[in-house]
Amino acid sequence: MLYGVLYDHFEVRLFGYISFRVVMAAFTGFVLALWWGRPAIAWLKRHRVRENVEKTDSPVLAQSATAAGKHQTPTMGGSFLILSLLVSVLLWARLDVVYVVLALMLVAGLAAVGFVDDYKKLTIPGCKGLSRGAKMLGLSSVALGALVALAWYAHSSGRHTVLALYPPFFKHTVIALGTYGVLGVVAFVAFEWLVVVGAANAVNITDGMDGLAAGSLIISGGALTFFCYVTGREDWTEYLSLPYVRHASEMAVLGGALAGACAGFLWYNAYPAQVFMGDSGSLPLGGALAWMALVSKQELVLPLIASVFVADLGTSWLQTFWYRRSGGKRLFTLAPIHHGLERYGGVFVRRERGWHEVQVVVRFWILAAMGAMASLALLKVR
Repeated sequence: MLYGVLYDHFEVRLFGYISFRVVMAAFTGFVLALWWGRPAIAWLKRHRVRENVEKTDSPVLAQSATAAGKHQTPTMGGSFLILSLLVSVLLWARLDVVYVVLALMLVAGLAAVGFVDDYKKLTIPGCKGLSRGAKMLGLSSVALGALVALAWYAHSSGRHTVLALYPPFFKHTVIALGTYGVLGVVAFVAFEWLVVVGAANAVNITDGMDGLAAGSLIISGGALTFFCYVTGREDWTEYLSLPYVRHASEMAVLGGALAGACAGFLWYNAYPAQVFMGDSGSLPLGGALAWMALVSKQELVLPLIASVFVADLGTSWLQTFWYRRSGGKRLFTLAPIHHGLERYGGVFVRRERGWHEVQVVVRFWILAAMGAMASLALLKVR
């Protein structure tokens, strides 16, 4: 919005620099989340919008959360986080770029699904939110809507780079799905649907400790911000032998807004948390990470960029799968693994003492940073 007014109409050249707008988007997202967070938390407390810790499949987790007093902490803090993110992007990004517009639609749509899920948990006695089928339907509808629109735009405008996959480590290897006609486009949409829905659920599962998801999102979002900026620079992509995607740099503005809004939210979510994120925040933030990876053509590197989220999602899925197939046996002490470390001090074997929650969170931040740095190193490992 500001770009269109101050750069296009008044020729204020400073607003033409993406690096400036990325920084300002981050600062704006941080200030808005910090500003709106306090009254939002007060409103949530007054209306007793609290997390019902008993609505979980694990009695152990419910017992631990109750003992820690988390049942008194308000939830749905993702509402002011996502609002801060959206306003910041609307102010600082170019709204004539399709990637940005579809990203805003995706984030808003996933936030709506998360809001409905949170609302049902909090207002209907004994309800655990949307059923798995209804939740997946909502996530899939939003994701497929954005992906089909992107595929149509890329195909009709001849931007086949967007419809391709670029495996890491190999300089000239391209899986050009767009060249296979309708079948290739369908394969692209199906794969990216898996990426978007998977990332949304991964962040949702990781949002189980004070500051864990928000801090990890800042790190992963920061790495993807850099990837988006580089992918949109023709000179840098030529030097690094990376795919060039015109206007991909504009997605770095969204990445800056995401990091800033998460930092503002972390101010209140750090241990001991004054507010929880809830599905209304975790689902759209996961979708935003996936969309940035898609536009920067780093979908196949996303498991490394978002290693903490992937680890939590993977262990949760494996635990459930193995429990059902083995007749009640467990692979891990507790899943997702951050809870296993907090409760039992080990991933596969129970120790005498568990880790303190802060210890788990900070160590997972370190792992997230290591994964992000390793992904950035792949820029030259080809």
